[in-house]
Amino acid sequence: MPEMTRRERIMAASRKERADKLPFLHCWRHSQMGWAERECRNGGMGISWARPCYAMKMHNVDSTEKQVVSTGTVVVRRIYSTAVGSVYLDEKREPGVEQWHGLRSWRDVVPWQKKRLIEKPEDYEVLRYMVDNTEYTPDYFPIEQAKEWLGEDGVVMSWIPKTPMAMLMIEWVGSEEGRFYIHHARYRDKIEELYESISKSYEPLYEIAARSPADIIWLPDNTEGYLVDPRLFEKYFIPEYEKCARVLHEHGKLLAVHMDGRLGVLKDLIARTPIDIIEAFHPAPMGDLPISEALSLWKEKVIWVGYPGAVYALGPEAVKKHALELLRSVVPGDRLVMEMSTENLVSNENLLMLASVLENADLPLTEERIEGIERSLS
Repeated sequence: MPEMTRRERIMAASRKERADKLPFLHCWRHSQMGWAERECRNGGMGISWARPCYAMKMHNVDSTEKQVVSTGTVVVRRIYSTAVGSVYLDEKREPGVEQWHGLRSWRDVVPWQKKRLIEKPEDYEVLRYMVDNTEYTPDYFPIEQAKEWLGEDGVVMSWIPKTPMAMLMIEWVGSEEGRFYIHHARYRDKIEELYESISKSYEPLYEIAARSPADIIWLPDNTEGYLVDPRLFEKYFIPEYEKCARVLHEHGKLLAVHMDGRLGVLKDLIARTPIDIIEAFHPAPMGDLPISEALSLWKEKVIWVGYPGAVYALGPEAVKKHALELLRSVVPGDRLVMEMSTENLVSNENLLMLASVLENADLPLTEERIEGIERSLS
């Protein structure tokens, strides 16, 4: 059997087929470029790239940005003005934003909002107006370009926005100090009206994504059991995943959802979803659900494992030990893709150590093969 390319390995595992080796990759938005990255790629590490498949335009909405000082901090204020009122958000941006990958700073920090778009009841009407006047049109050039550049070195996923309730919880209302749950208790009708508007506005977007050149469609929901109550997940998240997946599956696409938090309280509900790939699944010490249990429970799903940054903080030897333990927990290694990081930058030393473990992980994994990897690194 000829050796698979990096793309072939990733796609085989993602389609629940067996690859020749355990696929492993680095996310473009966190990846360094240079000698260590090149050495890891020469050893079999792939690259994943997420790019949009659409262009978005808001009609009858004016948007302006300016730098202001708010509570002693320099922020960028973005103001949206509509026929029914105005809303604004304040973003703190560290040096490097818009000069590094994925709008991140030099230290890989995303801009964070000091002031959310939704703060008071009347803000919901403004956001509904914005959503109802948003138009999505296909723009496949970013994906086509990335696929041409990347070739067989990895996969290009089509990026679409967070699902409606995730957008509200994480971006527009926010979860700090229980904000979303306070709003959900006080203004539930307004939340649900806006939720329905977002869901309806996404219908053409799902069609656009389904017809894109990407094999995998990626939802960056950042699902976390400590944030998303199981009752909310069942009521608001599962129906939207079903709606999206129904369109994608008609066109042969795979649905990947970014679930990087503690998933123990959601594990049975996740099993009921039509999601194909649980992306960025974090094992212990950062997650609370063992990979072996997740694989057993989610028999129709593939797991892309986000290597935990807490282990990287302990240095290369800890990375090696943890990686070997992880391999032993997932024998024979089917339905798995390893991601070097889904959240943070990785030092050259840690990247090289993890790659040295994974580049020798032939499938099917056995205890004997893992012992051989361990001996080769001792």
